[in-house]
Amino acid sequence: MTVDREAFITAMRQVAATVTVVTTQGDAGNAGATVSAFSSLSADPPSVLVCLRDGSRIAESVCDNGVFCVNVLPEDATELAKRFAGAFDAAQPDRFEGLEIVETPAGPVLPNSLTFTCKLERTIAHGSHMICIGGVTEIFSVGVNPLTYMHGDFHVVRPK
Repeated sequence: MTVDREAFITAMRQVAATVTVVTTQGDAGNAGATVSAFSSLSADPPSVLVCLRDGSRIAESVCDNGVFCVNVLPEDATELAKRFAGAFDAAQPDRFEGLEIVETPAGPVLPNSLTFTCKLERTIAHGSHMICIGGVTEIFSVGVNPLTYMHGDFHVVRPK
């Protein structure tokens, strides 16, 4: 027995999540999408997981390329989060256009982001999503506070 879908969605909207953009590049091309389902998985070996909607362009590109980056967006990156969520695709179909990115073998590193570059180690299909487990190969750290998402809007983290 499972809980009602709407009750689950309402409850999950109360959970603050770090806003990330998953990027990838390789034979399947460049792709990037805003993702809130990201977590560390293990320190031994260093690994993370992201959940991507099954059948989405980003999920297919990550699987085909075998690599990805998780860019934890800084607190001033609301527009970047919206861009990679597709809000401006009609006017700007290339989500990377005009950005000062750092190219890595795993994908583009976005400006001022804490980024984990990863080799895709395993995928697990579950419901409407695919869980992608990545072995962390490099970290780009800039030491800024992350952007978060809760109750359908973006928020900043402030220490007490």
